Amino acid sequence: MNHTERFRAALDFQPVDRLPRIEWATWWDLTIARWHGEGLPPALTDPFEIGQYLGLDPLRQAWFGLWTDSTPRPGGHGMGIVAGMDDYRRVVPTLFPAPDAALERLVPWAAAQRSGRLVVWITLEGFFWFPRGLMGIEPHLYAFYDQPELMHRINRDLADYYAGLLVRMAKVCRPTFMTFAEDMSYNHGPMISRQLFEEFLAPYYRRVVPLLKEMGTTVLVDSDGDVTELAPWLMETGVDGILPLERQAGVDGYALRRSHPRLRMIGHFDKMVMPCGQEAMRDEFERLLPLMKSGGFIPSVDHQTPPGVSLQQYRCYLRLLGEYTQRAAR
Repeated sequence: MNHTERFRAALDFQPVDRLPRIEWATWWDLTIARWHGEGLPPALTDPFEIGQYLGLDPLRQAWFGLWTDSTPRPGGHGMGIVAGMDDYRRVVPTLFPAPDAALERLVPWAAAQRSGRLVVWITLEGFFWFPRGLMGIEPHLYAFYDQPELMHRINRDLADYYAGLLVRMAKVCRPTFMTFAEDMSYNHGPMISRQLFEEFLAPYYRRVVPLLKEMGTTVLVDSDGDVTELAPWLMETGVDGILPLERQAGVDGYALRRSHPRLRMIGHFDKMVMPCGQEAMRDEFERLLPLMKSGGFIPSVDHQTPPGVSLQQYRCYLRLLGEYTQRAAR
């Protein structure tokens, strides 16, 4: 099987010769800096090139940002640029950039994907993520109650933009999979209630997800934290699956598989065991092996590999990844 066939089959619960070997979140800058001192060629700084050097399957990501150079910047992390509808009306002309350059970058990737040499992945900012970036973390949560008209206006504009973008994208590239960047859970579950999700997010997912499905693209949501409660909400809007299934947040992939047999999942390898040596890593793969064999799941580190992991330890992880992705093949 080529890379594209294998990836699609794995997420579609079909037999594969082996599972894909990917990193969806790659590595911290400090991790790469450490590895440069431990044998990684200093010239290698691009995550794709590092992945190829280390023997991972080829995976290219395109993130479609929504701010332009003219968009005002917040004063600090977690702060916003929009306090109300008037602010949004002033800012919106600076948002939603023309995607021509980003789509042009997809052209050679699409050709490589058609030949099976590459998996193309796109990321769109989600209907929780984008308003939060505009309003700031705390004001955004209040806005569900205090400014519902603004919340709907932002997400309606976002869905309109994505509808136009995807029509154009379909003529250039049909990504193997995509992620909505959301980060809408923490270690005790979703940051909003089911009622708020259904009112303010679900209608816009239900508009955009079918356009992605028409391209043959598997639709995933990227959310840190405990996504156990969130997963079925997303599935009811047409979303196929979720990543990265963080162990530190208490996510149990087996419980998700039992409750949702067709949920697609990526990640779930506990990054915190990586500095603990080969046996600890092997135990973690043994934990994941039944889930790997169940289909619809691709193992990967459950977030960026931290700088506490040496290059030698990471190479050990890769050797075990190669072994267990082969053992899991059905």
